[in-house]
Amino acid sequence: MMNLRKRLQQRPKNLKRLDDTELVVLAKAGDKDAFGELYERYVEKIYNYIYYRTGNHHDAEDISARVFFRAMAHIETYTERGVPFQAWLYRIAHNLVANWHRDRGRRKVIPLDEYIASSLKSESPDKEAEDNEEREVLLAAIRRLPEERQQLIVLKFVEHLSNAEIGDIMGRTEGAIKSLYHRTLTSLRDELQPGGPVQSDSERGQYKL
Repeated sequence: MMNLRKRLQQRPKNLKRLDDTELVVLAKAGDKDAFGELYERYVEKIYNYIYYRTGNHHDAEDISARVFFRAMAHIETYTERGVPFQAWLYRIAHNLVANWHRDRGRRKVIPLDEYIASSLKSESPDKEAEDNEEREVLLAAIRRLPEERQQLIVLKFVEHLSNAEIGDIMGRTEGAIKSLYHRTLTSLRDELQPGGPVQSDSERGQYKL
């Protein structure tokens, strides 16, 4: 690690060409520009993730800032060990969002309305009404999922991450993510079937992952 740090400090800086590991080494040495490059690479992804977990731009901006402040303050403690820097940021974001929900006593829901609405194309007033109804049914089903399954939906369909990347973020193997993804889709499919189950809050708390 020390040899890598010396080589990086001796070469002319073109930060955009460096990978995350090299940027972290420089950031640990106090290079603020290196951390700034990491910030530029991931701020939009982290903001989007937080926005879809909180539902409003003000809190998303505030929590995003706190994610990077915490990352900068604790970057000396970060060691890769199979967990990419991006996954470390998502874990910090996940913890801060969990605290946000707990502090406010709010339901852990994903406000995917804007995301789903933007992907629907209306062909006629009747079609638009039908789409809106289907969207609301889907959102209601998603909101009944346990928090970890909601997190998976965001990372998969909003952030478009691979199963391996999601596994890094959620601390699970790629195989476990595939299994959780399959069970999540199966649960949504069963609930969206005509006459599908409508669960009470107590029943929803009994989900096992």
